Amino acid sequence: MNVLVNRVMRAALLDKEFYKEAEADTNLNQEALLVVIIVSIAAGVGTFVGRLFGGEIGAAILALIVSTAVGIANYFIWAYVTHFIGTNMFKGEAEPGELLRVLGYASGPRILSLLVFIPCLGGILSLGGSIWALVAGFFGVQEALDLDTTETLVTVVLGWVVVFIISAIITSLLGFGALGLGSALSVFGR
Repeated sequence: MNVLVNRVMRAALLDKEFYKEAEADTNLNQEALLVVIIVSIAAGVGTFVGRLFGGEIGAAILALIVSTAVGIANYFIWAYVTHFIGTNMFKGEAEPGELLRVLGYASGPRILSLLVFIPCLGGILSLGGSIWALVAGFFGVQEALDLDTTETLVTVVLGWVVVFIISAIITSLLGFGALGLGSALSVFGR
């Protein structure tokens, strides 16, 4: 577990050398997914507690499940959309697994979404974790696709917009309009 925490910290601290290592090491596939699962569950728990404080037990349980599932789904969608954009628009060179690994670790700061239930401060912390994960994702994508700064920025932003739209539509169709917006943002945090 210490090794996992160390890797997540290196990713969160925007350690380019770590992203090079993660990009190349196929043994890290499951661990990167585990990071996403942990932060998605944490965000789901934060949403659950917030709804629970509001006296909505049924909505709290459903929010926990949907929030967690959307966080995990967003990870896969963002990785594949980013891969598609980066390799087709800018001729980046990477396999989808490389993006899954770097974006999995880059999602670590989303753990701050666990605190989303705290009035006023929780939303700010969650948004901060989302932005931090987005920045970490930028560094991971740049290493994985070997793109310059502008190409990476366009790739990451376009990928995020696509995921945001897909996530907002899906969660809205499931009847989670407000949660849908939060879940769509949860590509990078809850």
